[in-house]
Amino acid sequence: MRRSATGSGYSMGAPALIIADDGPEGRAAAEAILMAGGRALGRIGWQGAAGQLDRQGALGLVMVEAQRIDDALIKAVLPRIAALARDTDAPIVIALADHQIDLVSAGLGGTDARMLYAPGIVERAAAAAAALGARARDQLNDAGRDAEAARLRHLNQEVARIAETLARLTRNTGERSARRDDRPAERHTGLAPLQTGNGQSVTAREVRDAIRARRLRDQYFGRGLFEDPAWDMLLDLFAADLERTQVSVSSLCIAAAVAPTTALRWIAKMSEAGLFERHADPFDKRRAFMALSDKARAGMHGYFATIKQAELPGA
Repeated sequence: MRRSATGSGYSMGAPALIIADDGPEGRAAAEAILMAGGRALGRIGWQGAAGQLDRQGALGLVMVEAQRIDDALIKAVLPRIAALARDTDAPIVIALADHQIDLVSAGLGGTDARMLYAPGIVERAAAAAAALGARARDQLNDAGRDAEAARLRHLNQEVARIAETLARLTRNTGERSARRDDRPAERHTGLAPLQTGNGQSVTAREVRDAIRARRLRDQYFGRGLFEDPAWDMLLDLFAADLERTQVSVSSLCIAAAVAPTTALRWIAKMSEAGLFERHADPFDKRRAFMALSDKARAGMHGYFATIKQAELPGA
């Protein structure tokens, strides 16, 4: 069980290790740790990280700055970082560039990792505070702390609402229609309708049409007014599920139609809520795929079956 920064395990000043080369990113990581109530033990450069990570003691947080690091070096060091996090039960906060999303996601699979796309100090501090188990609004010493804390609370509330809605739809329609048959010979192609629990059918084209209709709103009203990343990602994964295609983490971030950092935060929360699952690519260790959980898949089938039965417009 992870120890809380405010509970009986780590107290304020939890030890944090920084993995970053010398430069502004490393200094930003150190400042963010202090703002989050942690205590920076020191910094390890990327070139020497592989030989030094095995010698670390108890940690409350591993803070990683990867934006300017070569992909080959990241790929070599990430397994050591992941092993350190698992051995010390420490969460990871990693800042990365957009082209590194799939690489980092695959390398840190199975760890408590929070990925941030080109973050500022406030974003780093908020992620560090959340990772340490402290409330963001009490830890951020910045003018933007209330807005960040409010976003985090809203995020948790929205994920809980979506999970409950999907669970209710699952109960109403039955789970039998949503069970995936993993035998390749019997998989659906997405070209033929898939029957749902109440006799209604849903096709990948219908889901893709709903996604296109949602994107049309931005054409007439501008971007940002209708942000709903959780539902956009659920729709994209559901369409891919019906098509039997795979969705990378970076592709899912694009489908969310929000900033990468926001999308990554939603992916993490939806995974924690048991709606998303992460699967490593067996042919490319630099990439990971996202998929709906059984619960989310059943809920999406139930949702589309219900609106079709009621003759309501989708999504």
